[in-house]
Amino acid sequence: MPFTPFHLGPVFVFGLLLRKWLHLPTLLVASVAVDIEPLLVLVLKLDYPLHSYLHTFLVAIPYGVAIGYAMTYLEKLFNPLYKALLLEESKSIGKKPFLIASLIGTVSHILLDSPLYEDIYPLYPLKANPLYNPSLTLPIYHFSMWTLLIGALLYLSLWIVKAVKS
Repeated sequence: MPFTPFHLGPVFVFGLLLRKWLHLPTLLVASVAVDIEPLLVLVLKLDYPLHSYLHTFLVAIPYGVAIGYAMTYLEKLFNPLYKALLLEESKSIGKKPFLIASLIGTVSHILLDSPLYEDIYPLYPLKANPLYNPSLTLPIYHFSMWTLLIGALLYLSLWIVKAVKS
Protein backbone atom coordinates (compact mmCIF):
# COMPACT_ATOMS: atom_id res chain seq x y z
CA MET A 1 0.00 0.00 0.00
CA PRO A 2 1.31 3.43 -0.75
CA PHE A 3 0.28 4.52 2.72
CA THR A 4 1.68 1.90 5.09
CA PRO A 5 -0.58 2.73 8.08
CA PHE A 6 -3.51 1.33 6.07
CA HIS A 7 -2.13 -2.08 7.02
CA LEU A 8 -2.94 -1.32 10.64
CA GLY A 9 -6.73 -1.26 10.17
CA PRO A 10 -7.43 -4.95 9.55
CA VAL A 11 -4.94 -6.21 12.13
CA PHE A 12 -6.06 -3.65 14.71
CA VAL A 13 -9.64 -4.94 14.59
CA PHE A 14 -8.53 -8.57 14.46
CA GLY A 15 -5.98 -8.05 17.23
CA LEU A 16 -8.34 -6.14 19.52
CA LEU A 17 -10.97 -8.84 19.21
CA LEU A 18 -8.41 -11.60 19.86
CA ARG A 19 -6.02 -9.83 22.24
CA LYS A 20 -6.47 -12.54 24.87
CA TRP A 21 -4.80 -14.97 22.45
CA LEU A 22 -2.61 -12.75 20.28
CA HIS A 23 -0.05 -10.17 21.29
CA LEU A 24 -1.55 -7.03 19.78
CA PRO A 25 1.61 -4.86 19.78
CA THR A 26 3.49 -7.61 17.91
CA LEU A 27 0.66 -7.92 15.40
CA LEU A 28 0.71 -4.16 14.76
CA VAL A 29 4.50 -3.99 14.40
CA ALA A 30 4.70 -7.03 12.11
CA SER A 31 1.91 -5.73 9.86
CA VAL A 32 3.93 -2.65 8.92
CA ALA A 33 7.48 -4.00 9.34
CA VAL A 34 7.48 -5.49 5.84
CA ASP A 35 7.50 -1.97 4.44
CA ILE A 36 10.98 -1.34 5.82
CA GLU A 37 12.09 -2.58 2.40
CA PRO A 38 10.40 0.13 0.27
CA LEU A 39 11.21 2.73 2.93
CA LEU A 40 14.93 1.97 2.67
CA VAL A 41 14.76 1.95 -1.13
CA LEU A 42 13.12 5.39 -1.17
CA VAL A 43 15.12 7.03 1.61
CA LEU A 44 18.50 5.69 0.50
CA LYS A 45 17.62 6.07 -3.19
CA LEU A 46 18.65 2.49 -3.86
CA ASP A 47 18.59 0.93 -7.30
CA TYR A 48 16.44 -1.90 -5.99
CA PRO A 49 12.78 -2.87 -6.50
CA LEU A 50 10.34 -1.31 -4.04
CA HIS A 51 8.73 -4.67 -3.37
CA SER A 52 11.28 -7.42 -3.34
CA TYR A 53 12.15 -10.29 -1.01
CA LEU A 54 10.36 -9.08 2.13
CA HIS A 55 7.16 -9.01 0.08
CA THR A 56 7.36 -12.78 -0.51
CA PHE A 57 6.00 -15.51 1.76
CA LEU A 58 9.38 -17.24 1.55
CA VAL A 59 11.11 -14.36 3.37
CA ALA A 60 8.17 -12.74 5.21
CA ILE A 61 7.45 -15.88 7.23
CA PRO A 62 10.94 -16.19 8.76
CA TYR A 63 10.99 -12.40 9.10
CA GLY A 64 7.73 -12.67 11.05
CA VAL A 65 9.23 -15.35 13.30
CA ALA A 66 12.23 -13.08 13.96
CA ILE A 67 9.89 -10.18 14.80
CA GLY A 68 7.92 -12.45 17.15
CA TYR A 69 11.03 -13.52 19.01
CA ALA A 70 12.36 -9.95 19.16
CA MET A 71 9.05 -8.76 20.60
CA THR A 72 9.13 -11.47 23.29
CA TYR A 73 12.53 -10.17 24.40
CA LEU A 74 11.28 -6.58 24.40
CA GLU A 75 8.19 -7.56 26.41
CA LYS A 76 9.68 -6.85 29.84
CA LEU A 77 10.81 -3.41 28.73
CA PHE A 78 7.55 -2.36 27.07
CA ASN A 79 4.98 -4.31 29.09
CA PRO A 80 4.08 -1.35 31.36
CA LEU A 81 3.49 0.81 28.28
CA TYR A 82 1.38 -1.86 26.56
CA LYS A 83 -0.77 -2.24 29.66
CA ALA A 84 -1.11 1.52 30.14
CA LEU A 85 -2.29 1.81 26.53
CA LEU A 86 -4.65 -1.17 27.01
CA LEU A 87 -2.89 -3.07 24.22
CA GLU A 88 -2.26 -6.07 26.41
CA GLU A 89 -4.20 -8.06 28.96
CA SER A 90 -2.86 -8.12 32.49
CA LYS A 91 -2.13 -11.84 32.48
CA SER A 92 1.25 -13.25 31.51
CA ILE A 93 1.52 -15.01 28.14
CA GLY A 94 4.09 -17.31 26.56
CA LYS A 95 5.89 -17.01 23.22
CA LYS A 96 3.13 -18.52 21.10
CA PRO A 97 0.89 -15.38 20.99
CA PHE A 98 3.90 -13.34 19.84
CA LEU A 99 4.85 -15.77 17.08
CA ILE A 100 1.30 -16.23 15.79
CA ALA A 101 0.72 -12.47 15.86
CA SER A 102 3.92 -11.74 13.97
CA LEU A 103 3.16 -14.33 11.30
CA ILE A 104 -0.38 -13.01 10.85
CA GLY A 105 1.06 -9.49 10.59
CA THR A 106 3.63 -10.21 7.89
CA VAL A 107 1.40 -12.56 5.89
CA SER A 108 -1.56 -10.14 6.01
CA HIS A 109 0.73 -7.42 4.69
CA ILE A 110 1.59 -9.50 1.65
CA LEU A 111 -2.03 -10.53 1.12
CA LEU A 112 -3.15 -6.89 1.16
CA ASP A 113 -0.33 -5.69 -1.12
CA SER A 114 -0.23 -8.50 -3.68
CA PRO A 115 -3.48 -7.61 -5.48
CA LEU A 116 -2.29 -4.00 -5.78
CA TYR A 117 1.22 -4.35 -7.19
CA GLU A 118 2.29 -6.35 -10.18
CA ASP A 119 5.94 -6.22 -9.05
CA ILE A 120 5.27 -8.30 -5.93
CA TYR A 121 6.03 -12.00 -6.26
CA PRO A 122 4.36 -13.48 -3.17
CA LEU A 123 5.14 -17.06 -4.23
CA TYR A 124 8.81 -16.41 -5.01
CA PRO A 125 10.79 -18.06 -6.58
CA LEU A 126 7.79 -18.09 -8.93
CA LYS A 127 8.28 -14.87 -10.92
CA ALA A 128 4.60 -14.07 -11.21
CA ASN A 129 1.93 -12.56 -9.03
CA PRO A 130 -1.19 -14.74 -9.24
CA LEU A 131 -2.89 -12.47 -6.70
CA TYR A 132 -2.46 -9.30 -8.76
CA ASN A 133 -5.87 -7.79 -9.43
CA PRO A 134 -5.92 -3.99 -9.80
CA SER A 135 -9.72 -3.99 -9.73
CA LEU A 136 -9.39 -4.73 -6.01
CA THR A 137 -7.46 -1.52 -5.30
CA LEU A 138 -10.42 0.58 -4.15
CA PRO A 139 -12.10 -2.25 -2.23
CA ILE A 140 -8.83 -2.96 -0.39
CA TYR A 141 -8.35 0.73 0.41
CA HIS A 142 -11.95 1.03 1.60
CA PHE A 143 -11.64 -2.15 3.67
CA SER A 144 -8.43 -0.86 5.24
CA MET A 145 -9.89 2.56 6.02
CA TRP A 146 -13.12 1.15 7.44
CA THR A 147 -11.33 -1.38 9.59
CA LEU A 148 -9.02 1.35 10.89
CA LEU A 149 -12.10 3.37 11.88
CA ILE A 150 -13.76 0.31 13.45
CA GLY A 151 -10.51 -0.49 15.26
CA ALA A 152 -10.35 3.05 16.61
CA LEU A 153 -13.94 2.74 17.86
CA LEU A 154 -13.20 -0.64 19.48
CA TYR A 155 -10.12 0.83 21.13
CA LEU A 156 -12.10 3.83 22.36
CA SER A 157 -14.67 1.42 23.82
CA LEU A 158 -11.88 -0.27 25.83
CA TRP A 159 -11.05 3.11 27.36
CA ILE A 160 -14.71 3.82 28.09
CA VAL A 161 -15.14 0.44 29.80
CA LYS A 162 -11.99 1.08 31.84
CA ALA A 163 -13.26 4.53 32.86
CA VAL A 164 -16.65 3.15 33.88
CA LYS A 165 -15.04 0.38 35.97
CA SER A 166 -12.73 2.84 37.75
